[in-house]
Amino acid sequence: MKKTIVIACATGVATSTVIANRVEDLCKKNDIEYQLIQCKVPEVGSYEDRADLIITSGKSPRKFKAITIKATSYITGINDEQTDKDIINALQNN
Repeated sequence: MKKTIVIACATGVATSTVIANRVEDLCKKNDIEYQLIQCKVPEVGSYEDRADLIITSGKSPRKFKAITIKATSYITGINDEQTDKDIINALQNN
């Protein structure tokens, strides 16, 4: 079953692209079918009803319906392996 992953940052371009590339690699390595949607954080609400997972580059402005993971570690390089595990776990168990 294809998972819909929403990736959001402030502008919907730079940081979310770094995160999207990492998530694509994770999905491919773990045989997870996926569809990525990149957007600005204020746009997440329009996608949350169909999202299996929401990944943000920073703090979320509110609680969303789907599991939400903050992936700042992909930018800082600190604790990024744990973020990988959290994302895979969320996709495989949701």
